[in-house]
Amino acid sequence: MPILRLAIPSPLRAEFDYLPPADMDEEQLAELKPGIRIRVSFGRREVIGFLMAVVPSSSIDASKLKTALEILDPTPLISETLVALCEWAATYYQHPVGEVMPAAFPPGLRKGRVHIPRGDPGWSLTVQGKGLPQGALGRSKKQALALKILQQQGLTPTTVFSQNNISAAVLRALRDKGLIQAELLKLAPTTAQCHETHELNSNQEVVVDALIQHLGMFGAHLLEGVTGSGKTEVYLQLIAHCLRLQQQVLVLIPEIGLTPQTLQRFETRFSGSIVSLHSGLTDGARQRAWEAARDGSAHIILGTRSAIFTPIANLGLIVVDEEHDASYKQQDGFRYSARDIAVKRAHLENCPVLLGSATPSLESIYNAREGRYKHYLLPERAGGSVLPSILPVDIRKQELWGGLSSTVIESVRETLANGQQALLFLNRRGYAPTLQCHDCGWIAECRSCDARLTVHRRRGKLRCHHCNASQHLPHQCPTCQSRSLMTAGLGTEQAEEFLRQQFSQWPVHRVDSDSMTGRDAMQLLVDKVMKGEPCILLGTQMLTKGHHFPAVSLVAILDVDSALFSADFRGEERMAQLLTQVGGRAGRAEIPGQVILQTHYPDNPALLATVQMPYGEHARQILVKREDTGMPPAGKLLMLRTDSVDAETGEQFLLKLRQQVEGRLPATTKLIGPLPSPMQRRAGKFRSQMLVITPNRQFAQFAAAELVKIAQTLPLGRGMKWSIDVDPLDTF
Repeated sequence: MPILRLAIPSPLRAEFDYLPPADMDEEQLAELKPGIRIRVSFGRREVIGFLMAVVPSSSIDASKLKTALEILDPTPLISETLVALCEWAATYYQHPVGEVMPAAFPPGLRKGRVHIPRGDPGWSLTVQGKGLPQGALGRSKKQALALKILQQQGLTPTTVFSQNNISAAVLRALRDKGLIQAELLKLAPTTAQCHETHELNSNQEVVVDALIQHLGMFGAHLLEGVTGSGKTEVYLQLIAHCLRLQQQVLVLIPEIGLTPQTLQRFETRFSGSIVSLHSGLTDGARQRAWEAARDGSAHIILGTRSAIFTPIANLGLIVVDEEHDASYKQQDGFRYSARDIAVKRAHLENCPVLLGSATPSLESIYNAREGRYKHYLLPERAGGSVLPSILPVDIRKQELWGGLSSTVIESVRETLANGQQALLFLNRRGYAPTLQCHDCGWIAECRSCDARLTVHRRRGKLRCHHCNASQHLPHQCPTCQSRSLMTAGLGTEQAEEFLRQQFSQWPVHRVDSDSMTGRDAMQLLVDKVMKGEPCILLGTQMLTKGHHFPAVSLVAILDVDSALFSADFRGEERMAQLLTQVGGRAGRAEIPGQVILQTHYPDNPALLATVQMPYGEHARQILVKREDTGMPPAGKLLMLRTDSVDAETGEQFLLKLRQQVEGRLPATTKLIGPLPSPMQRRAGKFRSQMLVITPNRQFAQFAAAELVKIAQTLPLGRGMKWSIDVDPLDTF
């Protein structure tokens, strides 16, 4: 008897064999394909599994196999290509395939809900109904009329019956007699059109022409363009070409906050169906968008990282905007990179993938240099605007008001007086990062993390930005009962308070995860700012990613120093990306832009390199250093992490793992640790880590497989968990 091999949502890194339901015949079994959902008993519960293969036999005796309870889908809901992508991702990231497969389905289908394809409701005759003669059911005129319509027209839309004054009750009566059945009519295919085209400059034309030549075949393409160089226009013209070929396009963006502005821009340019997919949608909205992509009726699919697993009927192009952004890497659970999976999916789908950024990741620059990616440059801003001038301001010994120097204050005042907008960047939300007692020195610290609690004065709370713990803001010191409590450091709330006092005649908009809480909050803000009226924008990274604000002529980075010193080997790369991206918000139209950097370290070499040379040149200098040390992208990195109730348990687990794996790995593989994580205690658990550095991807995959194989055999301490992170972006 054929065996059903299933991926079951569980932490076990294995597929599971089941017998098919007893009532299935050979013909039905032959129809089973990978991608079908199957309800099975797993342990003491019922779960939804995903068919990976039908195999002739099992290594387990058939008498010991359970029988599947129910086949939920007569045909696969996802393609074999998407199944193969999930299998590849599970292998590459060493994650259970049963926890990877659900990523290709919306929440409702993961839970076993009936799949209802899109379509207009209609009715058709059953086998019994087809056997009735003409003029049957004459005693019931309405039922007879409905039967006559179906005999003449076959599958008929519900609207036809309404037009003939046949009620839903009449149709239900025929259904209850077994004469008719509800069906969905396939939606008529629609075409999408481009409303307008913009003239491209010569650099943009080179990219568009080259990509058009590669449609219909795999190729990875890196588009490196300075901020404001017209990368989005390149995307739009390529999308227009795909739509003319009746192909679908998947566009990935790093943040939900970018969705409304990007969606609006696409809807202005194109007619047709454009859907968005991200975690902010309701389950119903997400499933409708998923279904439209799957059946081909959605022409453009716009989404965040999870959208990379969406089934798409006729995929012609994948675009990954802001490809450098760390948001494309899932940091817990199934730790995957949507950017890298996009490249693999394009390979499996035989279509091009375009990675775009003003500040490409070193991984992409390295792949372009090695010939794996085709590389294109947009070295100038589109439309005649120029890159902003950069002014470092030495704030040593200067008085600051709300974190602002006199230079920034006067520049903001001049900008607003000229009818323009100012953007102030401070990557620290809350009022202040520290609350302390002036009398005894007590500092408010998180009880669950090695971190200080941040003051949120407006909400009257102390909050931990690592585990989300919160408590009321105290009025006196819990140690000495003194009321001399003071804040130290600067947050967006404090800067906002000063700005509202100093510039009371102009609007001040704070943009961080505390202020942008409603579903439409970001869109409402963008609508206000796009009116071009003078205002001040104050925010964190949420404000800087890809937004286009033509009236912003001044950008001030209030605390450059927070980005200068990092224990992470990626620190200099991230600082250069951040400063370039934030500064790039200025002067994107006819108005010349200026960027002010407040710093206590104006002579810092990394800061000087960012200020004095283009990002691409600076990034290639950093790449040379990485190659000298064998760190990514020149080498490959793995990280083993443990979370345990005490520090020793996790470290001992990693130590045993290291002792058993060392002899199995090539001599070129370097192991570092076990060591406590930089923040050892987080959310009440002690964290330890071990780094594995290999010279290439093949060695990394071998090492990852060996580490997981051995780790699964080691006993776990009480309350301990372990995980592996392939290509980690965060070593914190």
